[in-house]
Amino acid sequence: MPDIKPVSAPPTPALPRLVSLCGTWLKPEMQSVYRQAANLRRYQNAVYTETLQHPERFPFEPLVLMERQVRPRPKGNFILRFWYKHIIKQWPPPRCITTAPEYHPYNLPSLLRGHQPALVHVYYGHKAVKYLDMIKAWGGPFLVSFHGVDVVKFTGDRNYVASLQCVFQEARLILARSQSLLDGLKALGCPSEKLRLNYTPIPLDAFPASMRSAPADGAWRLVQACRLIPKKGLFTTLEALRLVVPHFPKLKFVVCGTGPVKEEFLRRRDALNLTENVEVLGWMNQPKLLAEYQRAHLFLHPSELTDTSDQEGIPNSMLEAMATGLPVIATHHGGIPEAVTHGVDSLLVPERSPQQLAEAILSLLRDPALLVRLSGAASQTVRQRFGLEASISRLEDCYDEAIQLKNRPE
Repeated sequence: MPDIKPVSAPPTPALPRLVSLCGTWLKPEMQSVYRQAANLRRYQNAVYTETLQHPERFPFEPLVLMERQVRPRPKGNFILRFWYKHIIKQWPPPRCITTAPEYHPYNLPSLLRGHQPALVHVYYGHKAVKYLDMIKAWGGPFLVSFHGVDVVKFTGDRNYVASLQCVFQEARLILARSQSLLDGLKALGCPSEKLRLNYTPIPLDAFPASMRSAPADGAWRLVQACRLIPKKGLFTTLEALRLVVPHFPKLKFVVCGTGPVKEEFLRRRDALNLTENVEVLGWMNQPKLLAEYQRAHLFLHPSELTDTSDQEGIPNSMLEAMATGLPVIATHHGGIPEAVTHGVDSLLVPERSPQQLAEAILSLLRDPALLVRLSGAASQTVRQRFGLEASISRLEDCYDEAIQLKNRPE
């Protein structure tokens, strides 16, 4: 009887390599970046960063800390070097008088040459401007994702806008978190055929839903989770609560977060005699934040365009709160109307309108049936449109497309 040789299974093909490139890994408010980088299925991902922050909150392997490079000393004309360094004190001198090799501030080109990823994903547009020459020195394909403030950051500087347009030209694709941000990028000169929508992913299992109902004792609990910065509309909220609290004196508004306007916010709270009704709880990890969402009856996010034209994409915290069943009162701002529907899962009011914000809050607090209806719809909206698996799959589709674009003839 002839020997029967076992048939070996074909080897599993290796997943294509990706590098996620960001300036800082990671600030607390960059949770959505972590969710993307850590949950890829079809790519082997490595993170490259300049600065390491909060690694205990955002564990990842492999995580590569880029090294700063020393600018090479110029060789050649001693008299010119002496003139620039000691007489006119312009150092380093213009590149035209040095024979030193091309300088890059980080060892990014050599790292990429060694790793040879199929694609680099640069997080944030202003970082793409910073890294562009280094990525070009490597020579491989990349895409860039924009997240909000980076659509307007430095755009008053014509030289920066010109550099940003170079990023648009060199990148395979340009991603943004909302259609409103894509529109802003198009206005800055990005070709429309390169633009792709990249919704933030929400891990729905981490945010179980429950139906909200009116508190029997009138102790309403309103919550907002955000950085304390101007575009979050926090001062408009205080002015609105000044009109609401006389009708619901047991109401409590809690802010989960911290930021540069915290002290000013607290001073304004006290000046409006809202000290007993408004509390800033500080930054919270996800389990504690979830507990606050579950205690609350309503989520506020009255974002507004700032004097520097800073605007939201689609607020990540708003989607998380909705996933737990919290109805939303927010503004017609940025990407918010793309994520919610007025009268279905939310109430939307104009920006910077304390009176209309107060009226929306009062209309919901006085109508328990509306609260129940918006609560159920809020959870359903997020589950249908922003689930983690579907969002990651769409992101990886963009990666696939960018790599295929690389291989097409010019």
